[in-house]
Amino acid sequence: MGKFRDGGKKEVPAISTSSLPDVVYMLLFFFMVSTTMKEVDLKVKMNVPMASEIKKLEKKSLVSYIYIGKPKEKFTKAYGTEPRIQLNDQFADVKDIAEYIDAERQQKDEKEIPLMTTSLKVDEDTKMGIVSDVKQELRKVSALKINYSTKKKVRNN
Repeated sequence: MGKFRDGGKKEVPAISTSSLPDVVYMLLFFFMVSTTMKEVDLKVKMNVPMASEIKKLEKKSLVSYIYIGKPKEKFTKAYGTEPRIQLNDQFADVKDIAEYIDAERQQKDEKEIPLMTTSLKVDEDTKMGIVSDVKQELRKVSALKINYSTKKKVRNN
């Protein structure tokens, strides 16, 4: 028969921290791989309009963005207050769109080119004249899949 001890104090074994650096490096590597960096620094004011019927884009890697809006406060001295076009991180003119679309197509695989979409992120206060000019230029380079970026309108019932 075994002996039972009633009054003995039991010590809790110390927690081993030898694998802690491995866990920290594994988490660090996971977050480095899975996070994405902000791709474009917006230089135009962007308040996209609301829409009730929207559809989410499937493959965001096949989307090229064109931003249209009034320049932010720090750029108004150089560019004025009229709506401007921003391609990547630079202000551009309508004639620069063809070169931008061509550069975007060169970065993609040949099979993906017909699936590419051009997304227009247009400030809600922008007049349609500049948007029509951009659309005409996109037609010239056969970029016919166009998307308008919006925010989802919240319905109050």
